[in-house]
Amino acid sequence: MTTPKFILELREKIGHDPLWLPGITAVVLDEDERVLLVRRADDGRWTLIAGVLEPGEDPGPAILREIEEETGVEAEIERLVSIEAMPPSAYPNGDQVQFLDLCFRCRPLSGEARVNDDESLEVGWFALDAMPQLPHREQRCLANALSPDPLPKYTGRPAG
Repeated sequence: MTTPKFILELREKIGHDPLWLPGITAVVLDEDERVLLVRRADDGRWTLIAGVLEPGEDPGPAILREIEEETGVEAEIERLVSIEAMPPSAYPNGDQVQFLDLCFRCRPLSGEARVNDDESLEVGWFALDAMPQLPHREQRCLANALSPDPLPKYTGRPAG
């Protein structure tokens, strides 16, 4: 994933210190309940579509932008699926981060799924029973998106 310019500029000021970032994830489901996935160029894993909010950006339009930028698919948001405070982590270069991720269920409107940027090696639609292995957090996002309960789930650690 390409590091946004604003993060590079912040890192010049704070070094490797922890950085709290707003993340966005999309579970894009078509009318056959196939899931739109991307195979990342940086580690080769299949994942849901995700990104980081730019300063001043709204989460809804941002996730729709990410879907189109990464896959060429124009989509619309159906609902907020979950809000998750992810555990702190560090990149190989020592940068420390923690994400607050907003996951949205979306549906495609138009466009053919394709690799549309340099962040992905492949893009594809997958039936629920024929998907590649997803990271555990993304499996939770998918399960929440498929749930008939329309309320967003909060996944976080207890205070203290």
